[in-house]
Amino acid sequence: MQNNDAELILSSLLADAKAAGADAADAVLYNAVSHGVTWRLGKLEDVERSEGTDLGLRVMVGKRQALVSTTDHSRQSLKELAERCTAMAKAAPEDPYCGLAPADRLASAPFKDLDLGDYAEPSTEDLQNRAAECEETALAVKGVVNSSGAGASYSEGQKWFATSHGFFGTSGGSNHSVSVSVLSQDENGMERDYDYDSKPHLEDLQSAKEIGKNAGERAVRRLSPKKIKSRTAPVIFDNRLSRSLLSHLVGSINGASIARGVSFLKDKKGEKIFSDGITIIDDPHIARGAGSRPFDGEGVTNSRIDIIKNGCLTDWLMNTSQAMQLGLETNGRAARGVGGPPGSGSTNLYLEAGDVTLEQLQQQSTEGLLLTDMFGPQVNPNTGDYSVGCSGFWFESGQVAYPVSEITIAGNLLEMFANLVPGNDLEFRGATNAPSILIPSMTIAGD
Repeated sequence: MQNNDAELILSSLLADAKAAGADAADAVLYNAVSHGVTWRLGKLEDVERSEGTDLGLRVMVGKRQALVSTTDHSRQSLKELAERCTAMAKAAPEDPYCGLAPADRLASAPFKDLDLGDYAEPSTEDLQNRAAECEETALAVKGVVNSSGAGASYSEGQKWFATSHGFFGTSGGSNHSVSVSVLSQDENGMERDYDYDSKPHLEDLQSAKEIGKNAGERAVRRLSPKKIKSRTAPVIFDNRLSRSLLSHLVGSINGASIARGVSFLKDKKGEKIFSDGITIIDDPHIARGAGSRPFDGEGVTNSRIDIIKNGCLTDWLMNTSQAMQLGLETNGRAARGVGGPPGSGSTNLYLEAGDVTLEQLQQQSTEGLLLTDMFGPQVNPNTGDYSVGCSGFWFESGQVAYPVSEITIAGNLLEMFANLVPGNDLEFRGATNAPSILIPSMTIAGD
């Protein structure tokens, strides 16, 4: 779909809503393509490809709002949709915080070119070859005996957003990914591990061979795990898992959680919750960033925010409605889909790297647990109490001693944030990223 076609659809729909009695309205149109293959033990298991265009309309009558979505873009259907949505809004309960973003906060064209995709959809044969090469390389690692499968995929999407007070903008991007999961075996049993990569441009993607080799070596390294006694000890999250701690931070500073008063950080704005020197950045304008966007989900101008600056919490992640509830102004972190009103969230969120290597983090701790896999994290959003099942490696004298499994770690996120030490191995694999992170003391439940 071309920009002109999308703009015509949205402008006509918004005009229909106004004609039906709406005071204000906005609409979003998504066009998405996905294409992927699954490959296992030298054979193609599955091929999928889909295309779709979805449209969402939000109508406001006074302080009442309603939302509808559709995949039918015919002129008559959309006119009826606008009339139906407006009638729903008139009957909806009042929401004192609903409304469009302030006109003076809206982004204006030309929008920044963030180079968010190459839009080079590969053939099914190309995807098949990537997945096959990835699995073949993993299976060639000595000690690897089976495969859970490899995958290669491509997706692209385009978004057009318009409001009744004059905003129209477009954004989008593409994504290439490769992944594999394999099993290793020795006389003591079997272990599983994986590797993956995902990038907007194919030229930035790790090679299928490298991903396969990493997955195979990681699986073999986990063989013959031991159990450890329950204790309190340092814990290091490797840089594949450390991003999960940032995800819990994002949830706790989301404007909706703060407005409802259900976050353990609800009273911490402006306070030091990390140690000196810790900076966590949310930047929507990183070129080729997985979470980059030229404007937010309400059309508001967005920019970099140092969410944590020298250890201090500086702001929440808010859209217009949430900011209004909190007596603040939106900071351009609205997120919008077709099925509901604007939410909020991070864009490209990352913890700045520290100065020490993973090995030096281990040496600082003398002994402890290096986490490489975990499952079922549990977080109490009101208190920050945290626990998760995991596996990894026990290290002694700064060196990995042996693999461990069937353990649970627990702590409190406030204490973990206050004491964490970042490594220097920051890698960007998605929209949320962090280097390896040392937590100096956590409760470890084992035997």
